[in-house]
Amino acid sequence: MSFINYSSREINCKIVYYGPGLCGKTTNLQYIYNKTNPEAKGKMISLATETERTLFFDFLPLSLGEIRGFKTRFHLYTVPGQVFYDASRKLILKGVDGVVFVADSQIERMEANLESMENLRTNLAEQGYDLDKIPFVIQYNKRDLPNAAGVDELKRLLNPRSVPDFEASATVGNGVFDTLKAIAKLVLTELKKGG
Repeated sequence: MSFINYSSREINCKIVYYGPGLCGKTTNLQYIYNKTNPEAKGKMISLATETERTLFFDFLPLSLGEIRGFKTRFHLYTVPGQVFYDASRKLILKGVDGVVFVADSQIERMEANLESMENLRTNLAEQGYDLDKIPFVIQYNKRDLPNAAGVDELKRLLNPRSVPDFEASATVGNGVFDTLKAIAKLVLTELKKGG
């Protein structure tokens, strides 16, 4: 749920990048961070333990405008991809306003994508959220690899509800900002409905 800071006149929204291990969640955030105006972003924080890491930073996109005189600040998070960090994933989903599911397009990663999608649905439900009712987009990452599955197959398996989806190659930035703009727009639309 978004947090309103009345003194700074900002609405803070939380977007979580979710997906299987090594699918490109961190690469997405690093690309966005590196291309965002330094005056508009906070520090990138990496919460690392021995075996996992969670990335986080916030930014204030000037082009998205205001809601009732309040600026919107987006806090972007990644979750650890490996399933055995489920407790961390659940914690990071707490208070989420929108989710980007980053799918690994490689054919051999299809099972990991499906498991991670199911895990996302389960973890959201435990927090009281319904994946079918919150702002949600899918990114098919690693489209530049020769062993990438066809987009039609990815859509059939991962996107039966036809939520907004994007092809991407996060290492070079293709599709990264399209994905971010889509989830930000959905979150803002939801915010405007609620107020």
